[in-house]
Amino acid sequence: AACKAGIVGAFPTPNARSLEQLDTWMSQIAAEVGNAPWCANLVTHSTNARLPDDLALIARHKPPFVVTALGSPKPAIETVHAYGGTVIADVTSVTLAKKAIAAGADGLACICAGAGGHTGTLSPFAFVSAVRAFFDGPLIVGGGISDGWGVAGAIAAGADYVYMGTCFVAATESMAPQAYKDMLVQAQIEDLLVSAGITGTPASWLKPSLVANGLDPDAMPDAPDRAYDSAKGFKGKRWADVWSAGQGVGAVTCTEPAAAIVDRLARDYAAAAARFAARAAQDA
Repeated sequence: AACKAGIVGAFPTPNARSLEQLDTWMSQIAAEVGNAPWCANLVTHSTNARLPDDLALIARHKPPFVVTALGSPKPAIETVHAYGGTVIADVTSVTLAKKAIAAGADGLACICAGAGGHTGTLSPFAFVSAVRAFFDGPLIVGGGISDGWGVAGAIAAGADYVYMGTCFVAATESMAPQAYKDMLVQAQIEDLLVSAGITGTPASWLKPSLVANGLDPDAMPDAPDRAYDSAKGFKGKRWADVWSAGQGVGAVTCTEPAAAIVDRLARDYAAAAARFAARAAQDA
């Protein structure tokens, strides 16, 4: 739905609970989007035992873009470059950004404070500025961007593209449970908690979801050993029942088609660009 609406749709490969399901998803996407670019997101941490099999499916279905997360992009480089694909590495620090480029990543995704799911701590403005000092390739920013005004701000700061996740989880076409979508519509920024107590890595969680799963947001468990193998869920419920969101959650006010979200983003982006141009002319 995202690709058909004119943006690049992406999904984490571990969202498919089996290789057979992942194969089916990729086949369906490739068949339906035509020439529109799409993206698969790989977890490259050493604990992801399924990574070699996921990479084999990447090689078969050839998504134009592959994002690597929670580890070095190196395991994906050879496979993706062999068919002409582009590797984007998620990074949460300048040090990791430099390592990703050295490993052969084509682009970087700066995961900043405010991102949903596994999150970052840096300001997008400071992060982009620091990375642009040594990297002039494709640069994505993620974290708290919920409208076209935020997209324009990221572009003005030096990014080329943005990540947006939370608002699309609530889209009509999303496979998320309706209860998750309803929680996003009802939630505000105060309903978020950043904790490493679920996966071992700091992530932004919806407090009502934590409570619904018997967790106390004010007394979260100690961070477990990091483990991103989809077969090792948090008591079988990590991500499936314990739900995440980014700081842009307050902008999610209803469940609507992805195309409607994209149309609004385009209108807001155009308005932001016009405002910036008018201000620049005024200050000239």
